[in-house]
Amino acid sequence: MAIKKGTSGKFRYGQAHYDFDEGIMSFTKPGQIFSVTDPTDDPVSGYMTVFKPDLIRHYDLGKNIGNYGFFSYAAAESLHLSEKEDHIIMSLMHQMQDELKNNIDHYSQDLLVSHIDLLLNYAKRFHNRQFLTRSAVNNDIVVKMEELMEAYLKSDAALSGVPTVNFFAEKLNVSPSYLSDLLKNATGRNAQTIIQESIVERAKELLSTTNLSIKQIAYHLGFEYPQSFSTMFKRNTQQTPLQFRASFN
Repeated sequence: MAIKKGTSGKFRYGQAHYDFDEGIMSFTKPGQIFSVTDPTDDPVSGYMTVFKPDLIRHYDLGKNIGNYGFFSYAAAESLHLSEKEDHIIMSLMHQMQDELKNNIDHYSQDLLVSHIDLLLNYAKRFHNRQFLTRSAVNNDIVVKMEELMEAYLKSDAALSGVPTVNFFAEKLNVSPSYLSDLLKNATGRNAQTIIQESIVERAKELLSTTNLSIKQIAYHLGFEYPQSFSTMFKRNTQQTPLQFRASFN
């Protein structure tokens, strides 16, 4: 977790640079290379919190940290902090720094993990705020997602397999985690749910307007095995494809 506040240098994460010069907060996964390049004479200001997974492994945070999707966001999807938000995050950073300067005792790890947990929850709130303030841009992505989904299911591309979150994220030039969180904030449903609902709606259309067999419909929608299609359809409608077709008729 890092906050960059100065105008000097650029943060490099993996193979990409963050495209903002200041006022950003970013989150990186273990194993990624993180560095500052192209510095000027002006110093870079900010804080970086780095910890090993072992620090939180035996805490609830260790089990739940995978729920924070922003650790998988791309470089251009960093969090822009308001002045008030920056104050909150910096306060937590300072408290952790003070704790590390104190004599280590039996409470030190518990307190540090608690601070990290609180910081991540604030970051989750601030990311949600950012989705709301960028609603116009996000709504464009939602519309494009729907258009891509419809085109995919009505074209021969469906024969190449069931559409995935990664497929649409690549088409929309965002990371899969960011797309799923964006859709969740905009529609209340994540990317995977929207994809499955779209597949079901297309399946209903084919079941009610054509004489294609269940096997043919499954293959048309990208399923390798018809039983996988039937399982997904029933999970979303409480009916098998045959039951739906019979009830419709």
